[in-house]
Amino acid sequence: MEPNSAAARLETRGPGSVDYRLLREATLAGVRRGRISRSDACDAHPELLRAARSYSEATEEPCPLCGAGPLALVRYVFGPRLPAHGRCVATTGDWERIRRRKGDFTCYVVEVCSDCSWNHLRFRFGVLGTG
Repeated sequence: MEPNSAAARLETRGPGSVDYRLLREATLAGVRRGRISRSDACDAHPELLRAARSYSEATEEPCPLCGAGPLALVRYVFGPRLPAHGRCVATTGDWERIRRRKGDFTCYVVEVCSDCSWNHLRFRFGVLGTG
């Protein structure tokens, strides 16, 4: 991902962040070796696919399974005074409005392929709102 892209700006990680790259590679290796079925790896929920098409940012990365793409990054934020199912953060402006709120927020970034339904949690990080 390019450092100047909006996706890179939203991926501000700090203490308490968790990167799921190793688990992603293990999942992909499991599919290649036949230990994990492709249908188990490509099981995105219809709402996640909708969010990927409507409320995400496309990357330049092709899907690691089907080769189509580009992958979309879907961001969900959870925290005080947000819906129980979280809020999908689609733009830098949405992200800045969340950051101006008071409280602790957790952001989950999921990569999604709308073509084959591949999805994987890329990372999560916590943000302290400035209030």
